[in-house]
Amino acid sequence: MIIVGGEALIDLVPEPQPRSWQALPGGGPCNTAVALARLGHPASFLGRLSRDAFGAEIRGQLADSGVALDQVVWADEPATLAVVSMADDGSATYGFYVVGTSDFSWRPAEQPVLPAACQAVHVGSLAAVLEPAATVFRYLVDSAGSGVVRSFDPNVRPALDVPREEYRAHVERWVANSDVVRTSDEDLTWLYPDEPPLAAAHRWRQAGPAVVVVSRGAAGVTGVVADAEVEVPAGDVVVADTVGAGDSFTAGLLAAFAERGVLERDALAALGEAELARCLRFAADVAAVTCSRPGADPPWRTELAATVAELEADRG
Repeated sequence: MIIVGGEALIDLVPEPQPRSWQALPGGGPCNTAVALARLGHPASFLGRLSRDAFGAEIRGQLADSGVALDQVVWADEPATLAVVSMADDGSATYGFYVVGTSDFSWRPAEQPVLPAACQAVHVGSLAAVLEPAATVFRYLVDSAGSGVVRSFDPNVRPALDVPREEYRAHVERWVANSDVVRTSDEDLTWLYPDEPPLAAAHRWRQAGPAVVVVSRGAAGVTGVVADAEVEVPAGDVVVADTVGAGDSFTAGLLAAFAERGVLERDALAALGEAELARCLRFAADVAAVTCSRPGADPPWRTELAATVAELEADRG
């Protein structure tokens, strides 16, 4: 079982028609849990879900995808909202409504505990930097047993009202306490505007993680292990949008590690370049399928191989 902790929110995605928006379940951790379960890996979501209508949509997305909900705290506060803006190339930017919402109204009595069956715990995105959620999830991960793999995705959102230095301090604390980190060149450029992204990734790996993976959009993916770099090209697809792509990649990476028997601290530390490349390729395929269709809609395992084959045939 992989426990995914963090926010589950509603993405308000613009429709082609003027003044029309579609409300879709989203949030980095929610998307990662959904993608893991659709890939056939046991996943449980740990967070606060609203009892309102938007919360019901989120709950339905998680449950219909096979995500376990026994770690969920049911909340009376409204669901968190993200307003999505789309560029011509399909890339997305976000604005957030977070004050007083279910994801960020944790109470001391609600402090969660990892179940004994937990193989890995993944945390990221808004809940890693916004209080009181950040404290809740830091305690959760800090209390994990020595055999639990810790995964982190900063999923940096500059639109949050968090100063860069404070944001950086939050992220670096998570990095130092993680075994696997998935980030992007955009994240690293925002956090360290005067440092090349891959230089920052190597520095992060030396701070604690066994593996740091950097998504670089159309330039592909780079995995940093020990002092080596492993590069995998991006899938050449017609991009509908990039919503949920990084989250799907993270899920694909964790699923690949688990299926190859290396989702364990010592095994990750000894991970060879060829094995890492295979895991990165699988994760990149999962992300490519997500990019090829609107919204955070990661592929099911049963459709992945056929869909990837179709995408490859389309690109010749």
